[in-house]
Amino acid sequence: MSVNDSCIFCAISTGRAPARFIYQDDSACSFLDINPLRTGHALVVPRRHVRDLADEGAVEAVAAIGRALQETAVLLSTKLDADGISVLQANGAAAGQEVFHLHFHLVPRRTGDGQLTDHTPDESARLTLDETHRALVGRAS
Repeated sequence: MSVNDSCIFCAISTGRAPARFIYQDDSACSFLDINPLRTGHALVVPRRHVRDLADEGAVEAVAAIGRALQETAVLLSTKLDADGISVLQANGAAAGQEVFHLHFHLVPRRTGDGQLTDHTPDESARLTLDETHRALVGRAS
């Protein structure tokens, strides 16, 4: 597995940096975003370092995280009673990518919660990260 020592998502996926994991397998993991757009906002990342969808190895990385995407979406939908899930993904700084490790945002949605037009965190969601984590996986981080 290829990792980048200066990449925070590589550090998280290999256990060198803390995270509130909600799904893990050999190829991918998902964890709560520390600046959530909505309560339960999770990131799904491949364990192998791939910069974005244009990077060599992106096809394999996307295939490897398929189960993590699906399992995370089901978990967020069922445990948080979400009405829907927005899946967001950006490639390159001009598109809003801030961490240059391929990743997908899964944002639980409620009917009428407003359009996601920017990446402004919901501070009330951030204050409940431990509670959200406990609701999803049954324990605190």
